[in-house]
Amino acid sequence: MSEHPSVTGVEGLQGLVGQHIGYSDWHEVTQEQVNTFADATGDHQWIHVDPERAKSGPFGGPIAHGYLTLSLGPYFLPKMWDVHGFSMGVNYGCEKVRFPSPVPVGAKLRCGATVDEVEEIAGGAQVKLTLTFECEGAPKPSCVAQVVYRYYT
Repeated sequence: MSEHPSVTGVEGLQGLVGQHIGYSDWHEVTQEQVNTFADATGDHQWIHVDPERAKSGPFGGPIAHGYLTLSLGPYFLPKMWDVHGFSMGVNYGCEKVRFPSPVPVGAKLRCGATVDEVEEIAGGAQVKLTLTFECEGAPKPSCVAQVVYRYYT
């Protein structure tokens, strides 16, 4: 992975508006991770948790839940930038989420991020980013999401 930006405070975040801040390292999505997510959410659909049945399904094998892919945003984001000058950051929500392509179990997934907007709020900053999750070698992204984080001083 290349060097990622390190920013301090609202001004530092505002300096990144319109910029692609880079990519995370690759992360292998395992069947164990998919099964754990299924247990946490109660979504045990066979396309996720039954590898034998999934072989004859529409994707040729088990796939990760779309929301598992999206939930990796907070895992990947700190690997793409260092944000300083705040005591905490919270996931505030999503503006738009799409899942154009599946994540096969065993695939290597990474995330790229672009800073879309930074707004000062009481006690900190609200940041909108576009996260693009992609599987190694896949022609289309697996998930594209505009997410909103809040950083508080």
